[in-house]
Amino acid sequence: MGGRTDLTRRAFLRHTLLAGTVLAGFPTLALAREYRGGHQWPWESGRADVPHYGLETDTFLTIGERQFVDAATARLIPSDDDGPGAREADVVTFIDRQLAGFYGRGQRWYMKGPFPEDVLDTQGYQSEYPPADLYRVSIAAIDEWCAQNRDGRSFADLEEAEQDEILTMIEEEELTVTGVPLATFFSLLHDNAIEGFFADPIYGGNRDMVGWAYVGFPGARYDYRDYIAHNGQAIVMPPVSLMGRPGWTAER
Repeated sequence: MGGRTDLTRRAFLRHTLLAGTVLAGFPTLALAREYRGGHQWPWESGRADVPHYGLETDTFLTIGERQFVDAATARLIPSDDDGPGAREADVVTFIDRQLAGFYGRGQRWYMKGPFPEDVLDTQGYQSEYPPADLYRVSIAAIDEWCAQNRDGRSFADLEEAEQDEILTMIEEEELTVTGVPLATFFSLLHDNAIEGFFADPIYGGNRDMVGWAYVGFPGARYDYRDYIAHNGQAIVMPPVSLMGRPGWTAER
């Protein structure tokens, strides 16, 4: 987007991983023991216990909002000859579920003002709108702008080149709407798209672990000690989510 054509998508995603993007929430040993009542070791070859979390299926987005998020994230992580994109990973479902929960409400954040305009990276999220509300007001504002400036069409109805242009304008703060922090929304959408592409599939995104397979990440396996001394060689194993993978059976 916007002057970054020299950075390929694969390089961008790998750079994101190296910068510290969380790929999966590995449970602690104490939490893992709870999978079997606290009396057994948390791992057994060829079996996968059902996690205690991440299975909520509540949704927040309206049909129109979901179309916007699907279109926008598909431009941020496009499907091409290099590999799968946001649509294959079902990133929109990940975001929808996150917005429907405590994350969308900003329930665990300090959400009182004042909210400075010049924000340092160390100051965290700064907006009067919790994430779900920021999505709602921003999508409405962008679609209204598109209707007024793109022959009555919504963002999702635009050609991909037009969508890229508008996202770039928002990112570079060339497209602004009074009272709606669109640049903050773009940053949040960008981060959420990456999270949905790489998070464990139990959260709704990374469908069939396509994000992990794309970068060669073996997944949420219990123990990697046998591979510590791999001398930089790729670890070629099929990815495993917290729910296991095809061929494994869940503990009943």
